[in-house]
Order: sequence, then structure tokens, then C-alpha cells
Amino acid sequence: MGNKFQILFLSTAILVYLFFYGCASESTYLVNLGFVKDAIIDYHDSGQYQKDTEKAINEALNEFGKITPGEKSAVIFDVDETALSNYSFNEDWDFGYIGKYFDMWIDSAKAPAISEVLRLYNYLVNKNFKIVFITARKVYQYDATYKNLLAAGYTIFDTLIVKDNKYHGVTSLKFKSEKRRELIEKGYLIAGTVGDQWSDLKGPYHGIQVKIPNYQYFIP
Repeated sequence: MGNKFQILFLSTAILVYLFFYGCASESTYLVNLGFVKDAIIDYHDSGQYQKDTEKAINEALNEFGKITPGEKSAVIFDVDETALSNYSFNEDWDFGYIGKYFDMWIDSAKAPAISEVLRLYNYLVNKNFKIVFITARKVYQYDATYKNLLAAGYTIFDTLIVKDNKYHGVTSLKFKSEKRRELIEKGYLIAGTVGDQWSDLKGPYHGIQVKIPNYQYFIP
């Protein structure tokens, strides 16, 4: 994921302020980083993350249920914090990022599926949508990512696209938009995109946008 874990806590800080200090005024507040991390853990462990994810998926199922897929109708899935959860790893490392250890985590291919996303995936496969994964993980992480997806239950998909050196320093929004354009040129019709970042969903050829909650980090 490269710089994916360069954490920007602005939206989370606002959430924490509401948790701990009540309604915000017009003033700008800085929140202790420890409170931010506590709020992330509480959001996850309280079941609210599960509820919010379930709500997003239920809305997506309703929207995709209105579509009759064509031969090459596809839905694009992000990987990290969308198809697969790295939450346990992130919590173990206090929501920081040390590249070599995250690489080791990816190599282990042990990240579990996010259950509600897997539910959507199974629905789409059964309805004969094509599935494509696009991730900012690097080329050298392709094999481990492929293995992890299979192990987590994502056993049927057309392709897995990772970020090669050509896109070094390019924003995730630009990279993923470009890859969707290439898919269109290959004859795919993109019916929807599923991701935890708006950079997974915005840009051309996005179709139905399914936003999975993520208060751990932000990626442009």
C-alpha cells in the first residue's frame, strides 16, 4: 500500500471530539492522539463499524438488484479495508505504519475478509457480474494478495490489478481512474465500485459507489 498508512486523522478527530466533548462550536479543536486511537477502537469493538458496514452493503444490494448485468458488466473492489481487513495488524502496531512489517503482514496472506463485503461479493458473483480487484499494493505483493483473496473466500474474479512502478508517486484516485479507463477500453462495463476511500470511488467510470467506513487512515 506504500503511503497508505500515512495517517490523516482529521475526520476521526472530529468524531472523537463529538464523543468526548459534545457539540462542536465554531472554534477549531485539536484532539489528543490517544483519544483518537481510543475512539477508533471503540468504534470497531462496539459493533458500530459492523452496523455501518452492513447498512452500506444493504443499500448496495438494493442498487445492484436493479441491474441486469451484461456479458462484461463488472464491479471493481478495493482490497485493503474493503475486501480484506488489516484491523488486527493496525491495532497491534498502534495504528502506525512501518513498511517492512506491513510487507510481512501482506506476505503472510492472513488478512480476513470483511464479512459484509464478502456477502456483497457473493451476491454479485451469483448474479454473473464480473469481479475485478484494483489495489495500490505493489507488484511484488501480487502473489501474496492473490493467495490471501482466495483464502478469504474471494475465489472467483476476472483479474487482480496492482500498482506498478509506472505509478510511483501518483495518487490513488488517478491510478484507479486510469485502470478503470483501461478496463473500459477492453470492453468492460463498470456497474459499480466498492472501496473504503473516496479515491477508490471517484473519477470516471465508477458506476454505483459503495463506501465502506474507515476511520484508520485517509488516502488521496
